[in-house]
Amino acid sequence: MPQLSLLTPLGDLTLSEDEGAIVSLDWGRSSHQESTPLLTAARTQLQDYFDGTRTSFDLPLAPHGTAFQQRVWAALTTIPHGQTWSYALLARVVGSAARAVGQANGRNPIPIIIPCHRVVGADGAIGGYSGEGGPDTKSFLLALESRNPFT
Repeated sequence: MPQLSLLTPLGDLTLSEDEGAIVSLDWGRSSHQESTPLLTAARTQLQDYFDGTRTSFDLPLAPHGTAFQQRVWAALTTIPHGQTWSYALLARVVGSAARAVGQANGRNPIPIIIPCHRVVGADGAIGGYSGEGGPDTKSFLLALESRNPFT
């Protein structure tokens, strides 16, 4: 499986591609680096995101998960840049319980690109984050998006 890493303000991230789609974004640097046109485009889009010049991603995605997780992850991609939804709102959108969407959110294999960081508690509390750095990383991403003049 081709993988390509990039250095970001959050540290090293590694993108993985399978059958022409992005399947994961992981914290850390892969020892195996293989540049493909898709991985190069994804790396560029992520760099633009961190530079504050990109508010959405235009990449083929194929996260592996259950049908329910797929529904949750698809709904996450509709949350506008610079905005947040509560777990309760996300649950209403997908027709499920907040706890179930929270669990699916935590299993998102393509964080940042599938913006699970945009989901917060009903009271605005940050909540958890499955990426390295946990809630601090989630706070960083939300702050990055709130500073973006293109939002």
